[in-house]
This record gives sequence, C-alpha cells and structure tokens, in this order.
Amino acid sequence: MALARWISSLSFAASRWRMLGGVVGWVFAHMSFALPVQRLRETATLVAFYHPRPAHAVHVLIVPRRAVAGLQALTLQDQDFLADLFRVVQELVSELGLEERGYRLVVNGGKYQEIPQLHFHLISD
Repeated sequence: MALARWISSLSFAASRWRMLGGVVGWVFAHMSFALPVQRLRETATLVAFYHPRPAHAVHVLIVPRRAVAGLQALTLQDQDFLADLFRVVQELVSELGLEERGYRLVVNGGKYQEIPQLHFHLISD
C-alpha cells in the first residue's frame, strides 16, 4: 500500500509539469488502467476517480480518455465525452448522496489550471 501511495504522489507531482502535458493525456488515453487510484467510473471516453490529494470531503476527478489541453480545446467531436461527463456526474451525485449535501462541478482554466490536461472536479464539503 505504501508503494501505491508513493506512485500516486509521484504521478500527481509529475502531472503538474507543463512539459509533460501530452504525456498526461496519453496516459489517460492508453494506460489509465495503470493509475493507482480508486476508480468510480470508466467509460470509453472518461475515467472518474477519487482525487489522490482531496481538498474536500468528497473530491472526485473526471478526466477525458484522450489528451485535451483544456476546456477551450473541446470540439464538436467531443460530444460523446460531454454526454458521458454529465451522465456520470448525475450518477455520482445520486450514488454519493450529494443532492442533499450540495455539490459543485468545477473546471479550471488558464492560470488556474495546474495540470495541462482537461479535468473536472466534483466536490462537496
């Protein structure tokens, strides 16, 4: 278990390096099975998992399974991803009992986006 935490911490730190932006996207597209995270959902277009360093009581990351630099990089060809995103968010909100507690779906961009791969945060305190 300590090795898995170390790999997770190393992966999380490396993902913040801008020069590895394409690598992060490639990993989600081709090797997401190797990520040492607790998966909640996997579809053909996305992976949803608990954040390895949560900042909230509930902190889920939802990441496309292809390299996407940020929200501005989405195109009409991403309709399947967007449909999956909202379906998965609805399922997780129900499954995690967040309707009553309240929740936010957040996407960061520009200088607020630390990791050069599009990702959404489903959070609740």
